[in-house]
Amino acid sequence: MDSSKIKRYTVTAALPYTNGPVHIGHLAGVYLPADTYVRYLRSNKRDVKFVCGSDENGVPITLKAKKEGVSPQVVVDKYHRIIGDSFKEFGVSFDIYHRTSSLMHHQTASDFFKTLYEKGVFTEEITEQYYDEKAQAFLADRYITGTCPRCGNENAYGDQCENCGSTLNATDLINPKSTLSGEPPVRKETKNWFLPLDKYEDQLRKYIESHKEWKPNVYGQCQSWLNSGLQPRAMTRDLDWGIKVPLKDAEGKVLYVWFDAPIGYISATKELFEYARLDVWNPMAEEYYINQNEVEKGSWEEYWKDEETKLVHFIGKDNIVFHCIIFPAMLMAHGGYILADNVPANEFLNLEGQKISTSKNWAVWLNEYLEEFKGKQDVLRYVLTATAPETKDNDFTWKDFQARNNNELVAVFGNFINRVVVLTHKYFDGKVPMCMHITPEDQQVLDELAAFPAKISASIENYRFREALSEVMNVARLGNKYLADTEPWKVIKTDEDRVRTILNISLQIAATLEILIEPFLPFTADKLMKMLNYGGHMWEDAGKANLLHRGHQLNDPVLLFEKIEDEEVQAQIDKLNKSKVDNIAATAVVAPAKENIDFDQFSAVDIRVATIIAAEKVEKTKKLLKLTLDTGIDQRTVVSGIAEYYKPEDIIGQQVSLVVNLAPREIKGIVSQGMILMSEDAEGRLAFVAPVDKHNNGSVVR
Repeated sequence: MDSSKIKRYTVTAALPYTNGPVHIGHLAGVYLPADTYVRYLRSNKRDVKFVCGSDENGVPITLKAKKEGVSPQVVVDKYHRIIGDSFKEFGVSFDIYHRTSSLMHHQTASDFFKTLYEKGVFTEEITEQYYDEKAQAFLADRYITGTCPRCGNENAYGDQCENCGSTLNATDLINPKSTLSGEPPVRKETKNWFLPLDKYEDQLRKYIESHKEWKPNVYGQCQSWLNSGLQPRAMTRDLDWGIKVPLKDAEGKVLYVWFDAPIGYISATKELFEYARLDVWNPMAEEYYINQNEVEKGSWEEYWKDEETKLVHFIGKDNIVFHCIIFPAMLMAHGGYILADNVPANEFLNLEGQKISTSKNWAVWLNEYLEEFKGKQDVLRYVLTATAPETKDNDFTWKDFQARNNNELVAVFGNFINRVVVLTHKYFDGKVPMCMHITPEDQQVLDELAAFPAKISASIENYRFREALSEVMNVARLGNKYLADTEPWKVIKTDEDRVRTILNISLQIAATLEILIEPFLPFTADKLMKMLNYGGHMWEDAGKANLLHRGHQLNDPVLLFEKIEDEEVQAQIDKLNKSKVDNIAATAVVAPAKENIDFDQFSAVDIRVATIIAAEKVEKTKKLLKLTLDTGIDQRTVVSGIAEYYKPEDIIGQQVSLVVNLAPREIKGIVSQGMILMSEDAEGRLAFVAPVDKHNNGSVVR
């Protein structure tokens, strides 16, 4: 879209399901890039509305409610507050964080459906849907699991395989099962209303092909869908939770969640302007986290129906089809709405080399991070932006989190700001000194500084946020290099005027950094603004050499960042490892009991307490240890496959349970006289079966 024709922006962020808190994958994929973009637009004095909200309909909600033994309403109320509070504390600057359970949304979605119905857009079709005879209920896609026909994942859902990312129909699954009863479902006839996507295929193709500037992953996935041939898709479901289908003959049916969810962007915008129209405070302002600084009177329709409005959807790659095919088709069918100018979907963020899994608690939850790393919102914002999965899946590790904080935020950005402010206080009582004679080297630095804002702008406006943040850090590196090259702490002894110029230029770099870093790290920008004792500068001011005037008084220096110690990240790694162990224990399959033996057979096994008195590794093996044991009867050698779990020096003196009447057996040239009893957990780890209290060697184990 020609930037000269843009009067305003509507920026949306995918509605998170209120069946759990937000995790770092959501932040890196959707909410941080969206917030960065919006903050940048505001700094450029652009008219922008940033809308989002809780998706409180759909099967994930009912599944969570069933698991917790509460009503869906209890679930959505709980997590709307947790998610909304977390976003606010993390600095995600929505103009409104709405709810799809609101009256405004129900009315908007129902009216939208009725408009399409009255225009004859939908086709009524009687189809066979999966039905759970035991639970006596039609099964929504998420209530069905089975084997993905494309990658073989045995835990794919009826609408999507989370392993390969394929969008599915429930009938595509191999060996489907109901999550309600665990039983294979049967097919049963039911009537639903379908959106004939095939009728909009030509319009959609023209729309998509007019946006070849989109990210390759987005454009490519859209082309793949179009080239495969679009099929009608049901816009209603047989469920009891959601927005009721507004037709007389639709008892027991609700709107498909991917029909009503994107309409949530529209209803949120309407709610925002309705609040402004009333011109009085009401409780909805708190429930919907309305940004009081951005409330203004006007028309919501300008942000959704005016051709001079740029609409941008920030989403994850699993939502591309819904935002680039289904929602545009809905808007085309309705008429009067603009279509998205860009849909900068990101790839997935992994965690410590594994895919993030909410069901397995393999995640870093935002609400827990904010509690455990108080005041460090910007550290996570920085790391997630610096490693954002913009073009391919990426990995978050706690060690990298620590390294980027300590080696980049502390050592580069924080170090430069601290040095220049401390030196200004030391030499000039905290007042901005006058810029005296400018050398060619000074001018080169000022020229480099002036070039950065345009370069960073180009990256942000093309949704390359990692690149933009890297360039902001290069401004801090420019400042550090300038100080290192000019050495004002040495020059002050012979040429105070030269130091005045050096620190004046360094302070101008610091002031520009405050402007440039704000879209990315707003809390840091606020601290820096207070330290420099100025505010109100916009993006157009960045790079100028006169932002701080001679004699301007700085405030006392404060550290922008602090080092993160090994113990802090190890605690987080331990927390994840505990989740892994808990998951293994929860899903462990216990081996069935062996065939019965009689008492005489059991009595024939002679098990005694023995003590390891010597241990060494068996050469040319990884698993075997040669042990010498005092059995109370004798001292004997036993070869045991425990070397992967125990070091020889650590088990001297360890009491064990030993089968002493097992026939000797030669292993790797060593005669082994018995067998040590070990337990094995679900991960295959071994542990000694031994008396809790010390017993005499030779004691009988009965």
